[in-house]
Amino acid sequence: MARIAGVNIPTTKRVPIALTYITGIGPFVAEQICEAINIDRARRVNQLTDAEVLAIREYIDANVTVEGDLRRETSMNIKRLMDLGCYRGLRHRKGLPVRGQRTHTNARTRKGPAKAIAGKKK
Repeated sequence: MARIAGVNIPTTKRVPIALTYITGIGPFVAEQICEAINIDRARRVNQLTDAEVLAIREYIDANVTVEGDLRRETSMNIKRLMDLGCYRGLRHRKGLPVRGQRTHTNARTRKGPAKAIAGKKK
């Protein structure tokens, strides 16, 4: 089993598909990685040599922000907005949608499950 960026990637899948299991690498970046290292897109992970896996690992470390570093960077950006007290930061702090979505009816993902209001029934 190949381990890249702290993630066990599936061995039976094609290389570009398997690389997308790493947080921060999508289909386009996975194709770019294969192109930069000259790995055929049709090859499976279990067909890669140790040198090729090492080359993928080194390329990702040098050129792509992934996993823990990416999560840390994202959370620091949100924390910065909250500390500034800007509108987006206030929405993050209150747990409401940040990007202008309506909240009167929808937004259950951000607001959580609906809470019953006492004394509504008569």
